[in-house]
Amino acid sequence: MEGSLPWTGNAGNGGDALEVLQSVTRILTGVALRSLDVLDGAVTLPQFRMLAVLADLGPTRSVQVARALGLEASTITRLADRLVGAGYVTRGSEPGHRGVVALELTATGRLLVTKVAAWRQQELARMFARLPADQREGVTAALQHFAAAAGEGYGMASRTLVPV
Repeated sequence: MEGSLPWTGNAGNGGDALEVLQSVTRILTGVALRSLDVLDGAVTLPQFRMLAVLADLGPTRSVQVARALGLEASTITRLADRLVGAGYVTRGSEPGHRGVVALELTATGRLLVTKVAAWRQQELARMFARLPADQREGVTAALQHFAAAAGEGYGMASRTLVPV
């Protein structure tokens, strides 16, 4: 049955396309996880995900952060409590709507996200540079097609730093 699925078969190098995609997923997940090492344990992965969403959305309601991360509001409240205490996020209310909780990155929080983004960019550039020059354009085109096939809303709203 697996052989009848459209995404299986020869991926161009003798391997199964699904197997190649799973391998790339593991590599990219590894890059994302290792990028947090530059923070020396300052935040956990779930906390960083929230920081990345706030970096992308700017000052926003906590319910929007919860929606972007696919989490419950109470989880966002607990994450925000820790991040506010650490000085990475500020919590306030919207003018005219005191019951609405608004969250925003502090300068220190932005610095954490910037450090991680820079490390990821450097690491991905290093990997990409190891490809033969004549293959880079093809790899780029294939990845663009794959991203387009995934669809616009797949994953998360962030276009700058996926918070995995």
